[in-house]
Amino acid sequence: MAEQALNSNAERLSAHVREEIDDWLTRYPDDQKQSAILAALRAVQHEDGYLSVEKMDAVADYLGMPQIAVYEVASFYSMYSLKPVGRHTIAVCTNVSCMLCGSDDIVAYLENKLGVDTGESTADGKFYLKREEECLAGCCGAPMMQVDHVYYEHLTPERIDKILDDLD
Repeated sequence: MAEQALNSNAERLSAHVREEIDDWLTRYPDDQKQSAILAALRAVQHEDGYLSVEKMDAVADYLGMPQIAVYEVASFYSMYSLKPVGRHTIAVCTNVSCMLCGSDDIVAYLENKLGVDTGESTADGKFYLKREEECLAGCCGAPMMQVDHVYYEHLTPERIDKILDDLD
């Protein structure tokens, strides 16, 4: 019965996601399946846009992990979204280097331009402005942001307008 539930949950993952997880699993010893958790969650989020409890449960079953362990990983890392968000994710670095170079003004500009607060998506579902991002490791290009995992440095309002206008 438990094996049947395992298969049922695993079937909630698409064939593509299972293939990607399986590829990652080849990189670890058989008894260390949990090592593929970050890649598995990334694959699910890439396909669905966020991590639902149902899909996290499926990942837990697929990797033979307790569900709570998957929830802990998903809620710890800022790269994962646990609710539906806009198609394009914007993360502005607000750590010391960026803050000293004006990241607070960048966040305020984005909130005003998009009509949302941090942690919200635009009404049209195009953009999601993440809550504070502690560090994106681009200090030499401060202030900087990441849009859909692409780094943009030396931000100005004009540069931000161009970046966002070029997205579909």
